Amino acid sequence: MDIKGKRVAIIATDLFEEAELYEPKQALEEAGAEVAVIAPHDGEIQAVQHIEKTRKIPVDLTLAQANPDDFDAVLLPGGAMNADALRVERSAQEFVRHLDTTGKPVAVICHGPWLLISARIIKGRRLTSYHTIADDLANAGAEWVDQEVITDKNWVSSRKPADIPAFNKAFIALLSSATGE
Repeated sequence: MDIKGKRVAIIATDLFEEAELYEPKQALEEAGAEVAVIAPHDGEIQAVQHIEKTRKIPVDLTLAQANPDDFDAVLLPGGAMNADALRVERSAQEFVRHLDTTGKPVAVICHGPWLLISARIIKGRRLTSYHTIADDLANAGAEWVDQEVITDKNWVSSRKPADIPAFNKAFIALLSSATGE
């Protein structure tokens, strides 16, 4: 699938789930996409494996610097603390709302959908997530399904790190076929 030259924003902050950022980023880059890590602050952001701190990744752009029109898709990795911190960032909400409104791919895994709830774009959508936020998604008007990967229009979602191979394949397929608005 051809995604050469597609630009993908990964929005994350400290305490993101390591595999849910690094593995999709690597798969996207190997398939030819350009990937930018976007965070509320510059410098580096801290990864975790569940609750244990691991490595750090450099931030390419801050949310204040990032223009959603410069990107073809967005990826929201999980990690409960990462997702909880991002959901209250107005600029992150606006970024994902803009990409969704223009029909561009939105990929979320684990706790990542919390930002979509706070951006108020979840109602009527079908997706999956880590099981602990299923009630949050249902209460916000989404249809939650316990499945490895779900594609709903311009969204792709998965539950946890074990789902990443299927998630990557579905996200790259969606990005390959996406035209946006």
